Amino acid sequence: MAGRINDDDVKAVRDAVPIDAVVSEYLQLRNAGGGNLKGLCPFHDEKSPSFQVSPSKGLFHCFGCQEGGDTIAFVMKIDHLSFSETVERLAAKAGITLRYEEGGYNPSHQRGERIRLIEAHQAAAEFYVRALESPEAELGRTFLAERGFDQDAAAHFRVGYSPAGWDHLTRYLRGKGFSDKELITSGLSQDGRRGPIDRFRGRLMWPISDTAGDIVGFGARKLRDDDNGPKYLNTPETPIYKKSQVLYGIDLAKKDIAKASRAVVVEGYTDVMACHLAGVTTAIATCGTAFGNDHIKILRRLLMDNGSARVIFTFDGDSAGQKAALRAFEDDQKFAAETYIAIAPDGMDPCDLRLVKGDDAVRDLVEPRTPLFEFALRQIVGRYDLETPAGRAAALDEAAAVVAKIKTSSVQREVAVQLAGLVGILDQEFVVRRVAQLAHWARNKGGDQGDRGGRGGSQGRGPRGGTPQQSAPAPAFSGPALNLRSPAHRTERELLKLALQRPALVSPAFDAYGVDEFTAPPYAAVRRCIEEAGGAEQGIADDRAYLGAVLDAAPDNTVRSLVTELAVEVFIGKTIDETYAGVQLVHVRLRAVDRRIADVQSSLTRLGSNVAPHELAAAQSEVWVLQQYAQNLRVHGAAAL
Repeated sequence: MAGRINDDDVKAVRDAVPIDAVVSEYLQLRNAGGGNLKGLCPFHDEKSPSFQVSPSKGLFHCFGCQEGGDTIAFVMKIDHLSFSETVERLAAKAGITLRYEEGGYNPSHQRGERIRLIEAHQAAAEFYVRALESPEAELGRTFLAERGFDQDAAAHFRVGYSPAGWDHLTRYLRGKGFSDKELITSGLSQDGRRGPIDRFRGRLMWPISDTAGDIVGFGARKLRDDDNGPKYLNTPETPIYKKSQVLYGIDLAKKDIAKASRAVVVEGYTDVMACHLAGVTTAIATCGTAFGNDHIKILRRLLMDNGSARVIFTFDGDSAGQKAALRAFEDDQKFAAETYIAIAPDGMDPCDLRLVKGDDAVRDLVEPRTPLFEFALRQIVGRYDLETPAGRAAALDEAAAVVAKIKTSSVQREVAVQLAGLVGILDQEFVVRRVAQLAHWARNKGGDQGDRGGRGGSQGRGPRGGTPQQSAPAPAFSGPALNLRSPAHRTERELLKLALQRPALVSPAFDAYGVDEFTAPPYAAVRRCIEEAGGAEQGIADDRAYLGAVLDAAPDNTVRSLVTELAVEVFIGKTIDETYAGVQLVHVRLRAVDRRIADVQSSLTRLGSNVAPHELAAAQSEVWVLQQYAQNLRVHGAAAL
């Protein structure tokens, strides 16, 4: 049985691995103000960044879907790992040796499945790289050389070779301590008549990594005529490899994609190599499948959908390449980036183009030339005889249905006008009306499910950021609903943010505030968590331990989510100092005092002449004291607290 990881080691892992460094492996982050960072949430589709990271707190929170937590929670969620697997993975990244409290630690038995499978792939990649140097792999080295890739290029992309025997890799990995079950599950081996045998034999091997840089699969190219398998053979679907969710070269390209706000989508492994070696370091490729929804999500998180982002598709000039371009256009509006297509005049792919015409030709190829929507419409219109009225009508019907899918009306109109020119219809307004009519019919049939984070056509512009939409937590509290338009609720929210993010500014005054001074039930719940964690004063000495204690005190995930939200949210004010903190403290206290005065006076009014003389005197005395306190708060501010 796996031992429980020592609590001190878990804390050491949290402190050692910066949350912004981990999150940046999956999406582009930009400054959000107040020391926070923002990006497009990886857990739900959105077009305006509502996902925020607080490096100083070690927390993240999405104001759109309410996901939040620390570094460990992020990795668990995005990579579908268990708690132990996540801690082990982050510990390995930080060079921390973990201790287990229930006996010794046997890596071959106690490590999580995902980590074991990734370790098997890493070992396999090293095996294949060494095998490429063997005499048997001469055919593979020749294949690379004929395509302009020398030894350094092969080493940079970790290209390898799988020996032609039945079980060379299988025996090697067994010797490394991997079980037959792990080898079959990983897809590196397959069942044979007498046990597991190598899945890849006698092929050139490209390792396929996920966004975090972990090798999760391989692409294998056949080299021999007697190999009866397909030209390219990829890893089958496994717990860590889903072909629709991986992009070859993303580990090498992601930083430059985010920096340049540009991605180049090519068709093959050698095309990615050619582009990177030619200086186009934003090139990536799909792995044996069409470019689809999950690939778009990966790129959108890196591009962050700003208005200048570009996605350039390069397809072969043959009919298959044109079909691939049309499939890409079907998903075009899920981007906020501008999309283009680049096809070499002679139909060569980037690898052949580099070999024949050099690096400059590859760089020139991927400079945006033709908007994808224009290419797609030309392909559709080109199938009809535009010299006849019937041909023009048929071309218009098919192409107009495509244009009608564009969500942004201004862009839809612009493209409709261009379609009129392509078809040869002089009455542009007729085409515009036809497109609008088709769009209206689609919406009425339920075809328009709303803008799920995309945009309307290739000329559209996505939002340039914006303030996160602050939505209330799920209704798990009793009492009035949270209303962020209420000045009282806004002030209570600011004060709680100060208590979580800048406790030194509000302590010790904050810790004297009662839970009942927070009128919004969700905020009262957070105030209770802070109280159970020892108060805001605890955050002065150890900020992260204090936040951890507050999160641990949360009674459920709804409150826990609100704590992380408040711990990363940017303040409303521009200057966050003692004066600002004092204003929030005074406003919350003053409203509480005014409510108490109103309650006492209301009770006296209801009782009328039935109140006993001594009770009346006590109530009047309380009102007088509270009124004096309220006056002092209004005149002297925080000094009167």
